[in-house]
Amino acid sequence: MTTLAQAKTVLAETAPIDEVAVRAFRLGRIRRLLASEDVAGLILFDPVNIRYACGARNMQVWTMHNFCRYLFVGADGRVVHFELAGGAHLARDLETIDEIRPALSFDFVVVGPRGQEMAGRFAAELADLACAHGRGSKRILIDRADLVLVRALDQQGLEPIDGKPLIERARSIKSHEEIRALVASLRTCEDSVAAMRAQLRHGMRESDALSFLLKESVARGGEYPETRLLASGPRTNPWFQETSDRVMSAGDLLAFDTDLIGPMGFYNDISRSWTVEDTKPTDEQRRLYDMSRHQISHNIDLLRPGTGLLEFGEKAFELPGEFIENRYADMVHGCGLGVEYPFVWYPQDAEWGAYDGVFETDMIVCVESYVGRTGGAEGVKLEQPVWITDDGPLLISDYPLEDDYA
Repeated sequence: MTTLAQAKTVLAETAPIDEVAVRAFRLGRIRRLLASEDVAGLILFDPVNIRYACGARNMQVWTMHNFCRYLFVGADGRVVHFELAGGAHLARDLETIDEIRPALSFDFVVVGPRGQEMAGRFAAELADLACAHGRGSKRILIDRADLVLVRALDQQGLEPIDGKPLIERARSIKSHEEIRALVASLRTCEDSVAAMRAQLRHGMRESDALSFLLKESVARGGEYPETRLLASGPRTNPWFQETSDRVMSAGDLLAFDTDLIGPMGFYNDISRSWTVEDTKPTDEQRRLYDMSRHQISHNIDLLRPGTGLLEFGEKAFELPGEFIENRYADMVHGCGLGVEYPFVWYPQDAEWGAYDGVFETDMIVCVESYVGRTGGAEGVKLEQPVWITDDGPLLISDYPLEDDYA
């Protein structure tokens, strides 16, 4: 149970973040969910999932597309981390890990035509772990898998099954200490946004603005950006145009989505829009901004534990027809170490994978809005992160919206 009053008290605490407690809660979530499944264990390749499960990190972006480190969590709770050669020292002090072993890669880039051989060695080692720590099961949860790996596991008599649902369910609920850490990370992003805004001038390029944001984030302990979604003027409509060398003019609408991985690996995710050099917005810019702000506000108010995802979609703010074609990809998504479960589609996009579920207490979700007319000159992007408590949503971003645009 977490009430609004309790949540506000948690966020008012000033003690240093207890990262050991954060890691313990996360691993405990995985272990409890594993105990409810008939599986030998869980194997994780995604570096973000590895970090969630034990706290270990190593070249996060590079290892997203090169499978060369992984983590095993047995049904009995045993944690074995397989790290790149020469990198074992990076995780040696983590209390979440029982054993560190050298990783065996079967990625073509690393082992060339020996992939099948190396995958066989990997699968044999995993079979031994399953026998020792799997409580008699041959079923292995796995978050990501290459075809050569699946075949090798089959040859060992193991049954690989999709582990993504378990790890996403684990990540979706946060402890109070984890939320404190997430908000502390978010504050560095907000400070970076403010620093970027203070440096913006007409005549600068979009890429200059983005470089300010990234520099300020890294200086505050941030790690890397997941996107380059900062655009100006006519490049704000339609959305998802990546940052360019376009020269900005005073009065242009600047819109951006931070999408920054900040301190402690948290996804710092807010979106804001304003005019370059804070010139007085035009009537059309005000109209777009007002529409986006109303959408965000309406949808935040709907967030309650037990509300269904499809039910939310039915009750969500309805964009007028002229804005529907350019709607954003989703209305709400979970937020933690990245975009997480749940993901709420617009009703118009149900055929692309909309699913049901419920919002739960202690989820952190981001409420999204993009408003730009089909064929329009500009568009507004806003996004707010929210803590779902037992008796209502709590906005966790301190960076203000533009009150004088209303």
